[in-house]
Amino acid sequence: MSLAQVHHISAAPEEESTGRFTAVGPGVSAALLAEMEPLVGYTLPDGASHRPTDAELRSLPQAFTYAVLSDGSRLVGRTAPARGEGTAPVRFHAHAVHIPAGVPLPGDRLPVEAWRSPHWVAATPVGGALPDPLGTLPPGPAPVREGLDDFAVSRGPWLAAVLADLRRASEEAAPAGGPVVLVERRSADVARWLGLAAVALPRESVERLTFTTYTRRPGSSALRVVGVPPEDAAAARGAGLRVHVCADRPPVDGAADVWARTAARVWRSRAPELFEEARGLPGDPFAAGPLAVIALCAGVTLGPEERAAGAGWAAERPYALDAKRIGQLVEALTSPGIHDRTGSEFDAAGRLFGALDGRCPASVTAPLAAMLVTEAVRGGNGSLELPRRDAFVGPDGEAIAGVLGPEILAELESGAGRARPVARTVQLLRVARLLGVNGTEVLPEVVDRLARTILAEATAGGEAEADRAAGAPAFAPALLELLDEQFDVRTALLGSLDRIAPEDPGAVARFLERVALPFTGTQALPHLRMCAEVPGAMTTLGRDRTAVWHRVLRAAGLSPFAEPLVLRTAVGLVWEDRAPTVEEARLLLEAATSDAHRAAGTWARLVDAALGAPADAEDATALAHDLLRGFPQEIGGRERAALQLLDLCRDLRTGAPEPGWAEQVRTLRDRAEPLEPAVQERAFTSLVERLLAPDRPGAELYDFVRSDDAGLIAAYDRAARAEPTRARLRTHPAYAADCFTHWTAHPHAGPAWTTTAAALLEEVLRPAVRGMTAEAVAEVEETVGRTGSSGRANAFRDWNRSRALGRLGRRIAGRVRRG
Repeated sequence: MSLAQVHHISAAPEEESTGRFTAVGPGVSAALLAEMEPLVGYTLPDGASHRPTDAELRSLPQAFTYAVLSDGSRLVGRTAPARGEGTAPVRFHAHAVHIPAGVPLPGDRLPVEAWRSPHWVAATPVGGALPDPLGTLPPGPAPVREGLDDFAVSRGPWLAAVLADLRRASEEAAPAGGPVVLVERRSADVARWLGLAAVALPRESVERLTFTTYTRRPGSSALRVVGVPPEDAAAARGAGLRVHVCADRPPVDGAADVWARTAARVWRSRAPELFEEARGLPGDPFAAGPLAVIALCAGVTLGPEERAAGAGWAAERPYALDAKRIGQLVEALTSPGIHDRTGSEFDAAGRLFGALDGRCPASVTAPLAAMLVTEAVRGGNGSLELPRRDAFVGPDGEAIAGVLGPEILAELESGAGRARPVARTVQLLRVARLLGVNGTEVLPEVVDRLARTILAEATAGGEAEADRAAGAPAFAPALLELLDEQFDVRTALLGSLDRIAPEDPGAVARFLERVALPFTGTQALPHLRMCAEVPGAMTTLGRDRTAVWHRVLRAAGLSPFAEPLVLRTAVGLVWEDRAPTVEEARLLLEAATSDAHRAAGTWARLVDAALGAPADAEDATALAHDLLRGFPQEIGGRERAALQLLDLCRDLRTGAPEPGWAEQVRTLRDRAEPLEPAVQERAFTSLVERLLAPDRPGAELYDFVRSDDAGLIAAYDRAARAEPTRARLRTHPAYAADCFTHWTAHPHAGPAWTTTAAALLEEVLRPAVRGMTAEAVAEVEETVGRTGSSGRANAFRDWNRSRALGRLGRRIAGRVRRG
């Protein structure tokens, strides 16, 4: 099929038009010509001579263009400067070929392959058949690719970024944002960029990649790739286009596109034939994996991300490679000359080993296994999927064990290991088993440290609160695998956690909620069993903490009399950082002997319960009495004094305390500093209520008054003003007489007492006496005289009369003023 050709020449200065078509082949309509004209137009670069020499004319850029027209047909053409005449010393001649929609190029060639065709002409032919620039292309790719290897090497710093953008520009839907702009000093180099893309990209992508190698107006171009001279780079950037200045300093940052980086390395290695070979493998055409695999098998040096992509792709499709390529790939991935491997690369290599293990001979996969365990030991990569143990059978296994075994044992034994993360210790123990390293001697100490680190990471500070709430900690899967693989480690670790549990049972219980440890075997593990039981018990029994405690204690399978530490664990699980109530504490004290509480250390929780009880808790004093009797050697210092104070309160209210109790309250209070407010309130209340009782000993009241203790006297004042005391004063003349006697008996006591006594006489006793009958007042006066002296009775009459006379005098004075 003969393709229609068109020729176009630029206008002379005196002509009004921009140019004209000098020859048009059949089937090209006027509408298509109007669409073609701006595509084949030409603008001289800045600084070009008006009358160039032949050499200057040849150095001017040529615009090689491939475009898709509105009817689906395509245009391939070249616009080149040519010698003019008269007023137009330079004319620009365009020679183009029109390709109808659906018609392939001759020989099924790609458009960019025609840029070196020798049959592009710079003048309109006169007579005869027009030469066909596309149909006479030399066979094979060699003429098109000639020199592309050298060009790719020279553009190494820009390769990945440009290839990434050209790939995006070749997508089925044209990317938004205008064309990709390639800035080169020579338009032929722009064509070479397109040649690189034509080799690297799939055919359908290349056919969508419309372009021109030279334009002065990139912002208005509808093509996907355009070439511009360096002087137009700033304007292209200003228009918001994606610009690659390949004629300037190399870029600092590389492309994020792994496929593009892989393709760049292939070009720099002068191995373009690998692109076609990679397209024969399954997968996405722009996935980096297939190309990376072919490149690695061919000995091309790749970076860590590209190697990871190749290993990951091969792990998903091990069936896609023959034995030879698998061997080449493994050899490339495990090369001792690679020093920049990353965690993601090792993870991909681990997946590849898992895919090949059992599919290939051990001799093929052994280097991968050795690399993985070496990284696990020396690189600290805790996320690696380790090989199976039988991967190290034979001389290869002995060799790697001889190298890594001493390193593993040295790290496990090191004192710095106390800060070693759980994942690291687990990894070392698993690798030691894989390699058959004997760590029996160091295992007990290693497991003890591991147990404490597990709790620290899983509960206290190893993870953020959101991570702890999300589920199992990150190290859990590897830890469970370790316990499943190694019975001796499981036995030792569970035993260690069981021994630690009484120290912080709440932390162990929270850990077991997140990680289901396998302790259902024959080991006793009473503390772990209690820790595992408590969540269900609390869910079932709710706020009844005593019932929860009994259920948790039963889960231990041991009596607190036989193993007192289960008592501590149970108390720590149920009450954790809180003190039991007084009622709960008395039940705990009754449930086990004082010897069991003493051995478990739980007696301190009972002391906290007594001292932390509210002031109105009825059983607090009885609990204090029992604690002082049950733990005489353990309770000392401030706590002992506070409990003795509570015990004294019990005697003050229900018994006959030893003489000197008023002073004893003050002494014990001072010894118990800082005293709990509720304990102090209870003690002060008990003391002053006893001092306000009708049968109070005078000596105790005397000691109390002479102490002039402001706190105690204030408590006495509050109790005297309370309704029970006021009611007794109003209804019991003898009690009123007694209070008058004592409130007036110490005029030379300290200021706290004298002030308080005077206020009580006026504000409490006087209203009570005023409300009495005359007979009751007379009884008060008689009792004061009988129990005191006639002088005391006179004092009462004067005190009582002074108030009455004061009222009478005020009434008389008021009448005089009114008269």
